[in-house]
Amino acid sequence: MTFAIIFDTMSSSSFMRFFVLSVLLLITPIFMVAQPVTVGAARISVWKPLVEGQRVGLVVNPTSTVGEQHLVDLMLAEGIDVVTVFAPEHGFRGEADAGARIDDGTDPDTGLSIVSLYGRNKKPSAEILAGLDVVVFDIQDVGARFYTYISTMHYVMEACAENDKRVVVMDRPNPNGDYVDGPVRHPAYQSFVAMHPIPVVHGLTVGELAQMINGEGWLADSKVCDLTVIQLQGWDHSQPYRLPIAPSPNLPNQQSILWYPSLCLLEGTPISVGRGTAWPFQVVGFPSKDYGEFSFRPVSIPGKATHPKHQNLNCYGVDLREEEAPRAFSLRVIMEMYQHTPVAERDAFFEPFFTTLAGTPDLAEQISANFSEEEIRWSWEADLQAYKLMRKQYLLYPDFE
Repeated sequence: MTFAIIFDTMSSSSFMRFFVLSVLLLITPIFMVAQPVTVGAARISVWKPLVEGQRVGLVVNPTSTVGEQHLVDLMLAEGIDVVTVFAPEHGFRGEADAGARIDDGTDPDTGLSIVSLYGRNKKPSAEILAGLDVVVFDIQDVGARFYTYISTMHYVMEACAENDKRVVVMDRPNPNGDYVDGPVRHPAYQSFVAMHPIPVVHGLTVGELAQMINGEGWLADSKVCDLTVIQLQGWDHSQPYRLPIAPSPNLPNQQSILWYPSLCLLEGTPISVGRGTAWPFQVVGFPSKDYGEFSFRPVSIPGKATHPKHQNLNCYGVDLREEEAPRAFSLRVIMEMYQHTPVAERDAFFEPFFTTLAGTPDLAEQISANFSEEEIRWSWEADLQAYKLMRKQYLLYPDFE
């Protein structure tokens, strides 16, 4: 009825313009181009006043870029007094193997002092911090509890809280930030790959997690760090995000990043996750045809996998390179590999590192006892729901729910 009244008061040409405009307004959201993502480090006008005239330490790696420019070079060009670069796992330039010790040194490109946070000391010393006013953390995370950059951030925050230094976290999107899943780490299983009582897939950016670390009193002696988060723009937790730079040597592409949360626990078993191939965290297998028809051969790749598991042996298993990654912490591949293992060898399948990564002894016990995936998932549901409620307090961006 309303439509007919409007038509009566219009000429036919006016009505046609009204009709076309109405249709365009209805369909425009479908075709709108997504707002470009602006990472925290790109918001120079926001962070520059916080570090200008200050002695700055940077916790950075190859992902710490704004466009084609590394944050170190950008800050130096902006006249910021960068004193020290702290190097996490894989090093400042990202050239070290997973788990390889990182040594102190000097950056040949800038002459800056490099202090390792993945060697003898994982926490900045009071002596180093005495020469700084503020420490800036800008590293791309992938949203899994065992990805060690968030543990490095924890120790940086803790050291700064103990020595009255400010921390600025430059936020970046989480490529696995569209879901939360997996067992929550048990209190007795804290380690560098399970630093926080959070699920395997935590659904937070590093800025949101930094706020949670502060807010929940997880730093030593429940200290609180003087923290500023430079928020990113143009992203929310429901938005897919393809990383412009590989976050570490063995996560070379989007497929590996999406599968990583569900496959990393296999590092604590005899199964290869493809280190020493062009497809790490996209192929899994063992040197026996019992594990599948697909085959691959790990070889030494310096800087990525110098001594990969089952080096120079043909491994047989599963090819996940073209399979859509689950948007959940999936146990399917782990359970399949366990079932393919001869019964006489199953007692040795779950190595101690599996429990370290899982953050709980329950998972290995449940799989060994032939629990279904549904039964296993139900066992962690109460803890997961409690975490989700806590998580909502620290979100800086619209959630996926």
